[in-house]
Amino acid sequence: MKKNNVKTNQKSIYSQEQLYLVAQLKKARQDAGFNQGIVADRLGRTQSYLSKLESGQRRIDVIQLKKLARIYKKELEYFVK
Repeated sequence: MKKNNVKTNQKSIYSQEQLYLVAQLKKARQDAGFNQGIVADRLGRTQSYLSKLESGQRRIDVIQLKKLARIYKKELEYFVK
């Protein structure tokens, strides 16, 4: 009988770069004095969408990152290592 090939030593699904990005997204929002609802409105998205970006549940594309950088008055480099 063949056993399933299951990894017992699974790595995190999030890379260090992804973890850094989501931490910076949240920090930039807080530094700007905005709540998620305000930023979501400016993006034309829901608060839930922004929450998922900040928690890493949803990947961010470069267009959304550029929009967020403008909202937070940050350079793109702020969000990436």
